[in-house]
Amino acid sequence: MPNPWTGKGNPYTREEVIERLQATVSSGQSIIAAGAGTGISAKFIEKGGADFLIIYNSGRFRMAGHGSTAGMMSYGDANAIAMEIGEYEVLPVVEEIPVLCGVHATDPRRRMWHWLLKVKEMGFSGVNNFPTHTLVDGHFGKVLEETGMGVEKEVEMVALARKMDLFTSVYVTTPEQSAAMAKAGADSIIAHVGTTVGGSIGVTNAVCSIEDAAKRTQDIIDAAKNVREDIIFLSHGGPICTPEDAAYINQHTDTVGFVGASSIERLGVEESIMNLTKDFKLIPIE
Repeated sequence: MPNPWTGKGNPYTREEVIERLQATVSSGQSIIAAGAGTGISAKFIEKGGADFLIIYNSGRFRMAGHGSTAGMMSYGDANAIAMEIGEYEVLPVVEEIPVLCGVHATDPRRRMWHWLLKVKEMGFSGVNNFPTHTLVDGHFGKVLEETGMGVEKEVEMVALARKMDLFTSVYVTTPEQSAAMAKAGADSIIAHVGTTVGGSIGVTNAVCSIEDAAKRTQDIIDAAKNVREDIIFLSHGGPICTPEDAAYINQHTDTVGFVGASSIERLGVEESIMNLTKDFKLIPIE
């Protein structure tokens, strides 16, 4: 039975989101998702043809001129920020595509089942795991794991979201994380290969090559496929910052699309505003 609330900014069921994405792939098109930190970004990302949007706290920092990694720091309540961007900026202007909420699943102050109910009630069609401790490695990563604030909390959140009929598209950085998310029931796995290069605040040295990104992405995919075959695989980050880069990853891995945050929202704004301002500076005064 069709969902009577679908469309015109209203939420979709998990199955409806999956059907939409599968239809995109069946038509021969790549799935393109994007992070949006403001309403105007969301509005025009949708007009550009994106398949779904993700709202997370890093979008606010990114569109304030700071690096997206600020979203990983204790500069505010990540869950509250994502909810606020969704409620007051993005959900009111998006007309048709699904919108996912970034959830900081390791926040010890949240009862996750209760928070996911609020996310669903607000009108989000699914969730993403950001801020994500999948990006934290080394000694600090081990400390988080040992003190109950590790990646396992994100895996538990995904399993709970699956039970609550929320679509899940999640970041992972290793094959082990990928397998765990597949077991938890993730609908889409995003191979995160690092902070996006380029622009005014992108990284320059802390990044792998595009060839290495493809290998890392396929390793992540293979680990999940050993668990389930029905997962939608997407790429993100590192040297994958242009349409040509994303096409390379699609051609050399089993991904069927790309998730852009800085690469769509920030880089698009930086260059277009700068060049437009330069053009205005050239106008004559007589």
